[in-house]
Amino acid sequence: MMDRRELLRYIAVLTGAAVAGGELFLTGCKTTDKSAPVFDEKTIALLDEVAETIIPATNTPGAKAARVGEFMKVMVTDCYTQKEQDAFMKGIKALEEACRKMYGKSFMDCTPQQRHDFLVSLEKEAKAFNEKVDEKEKPLREEYKKKGKWYEFEAEPRHYYTMMKQLTLLGFFTSKTGMTETLRHVPVPGKYDGCTPYSPGEKAWAE
Repeated sequence: MMDRRELLRYIAVLTGAAVAGGELFLTGCKTTDKSAPVFDEKTIALLDEVAETIIPATNTPGAKAARVGEFMKVMVTDCYTQKEQDAFMKGIKALEEACRKMYGKSFMDCTPQQRHDFLVSLEKEAKAFNEKVDEKEKPLREEYKKKGKWYEFEAEPRHYYTMMKQLTLLGFFTSKTGMTETLRHVPVPGKYDGCTPYSPGEKAWAE
């Protein structure tokens, strides 16, 4: 079974960047001393559709059924730093602008295939962007490590699509929908079994 810390590590490996707001998410704390970003219904609807494109419904519910857009709102508001909040909110506008440039219409007006292809292009853009940020920050990060103050190093926000994808995965796989309808779930702990039989294609276990 995968706990939340293990899930964060998995998402970091999958997206190539540490999960923004991850530590506060684990502890249940909130960031302070900053103005909260504004998420209206249209913004949440857009984030739901972005998330649904990343994790679409098949024979099991997708990200929209898990209300991932609302989860993003909570995470960005409660767990992101001011820099991360600003990058995320600017990213929503950048996503729409990039989509209009690619297809001449908003993301919401695109077909499922167009949405998929557009996010694939953003994935490539995000990878290149994040690699540049990592390379730029490497000397300063090493300097903090040498001084034994690695915990004081504040990384720059990664590409907005990376943050959206991270929140999609985190929101979905920690939701009731993701854990009980997509993953296999045992609500009441049973006996310990160190060698559970596994057949290819079976669902992973939820905590």
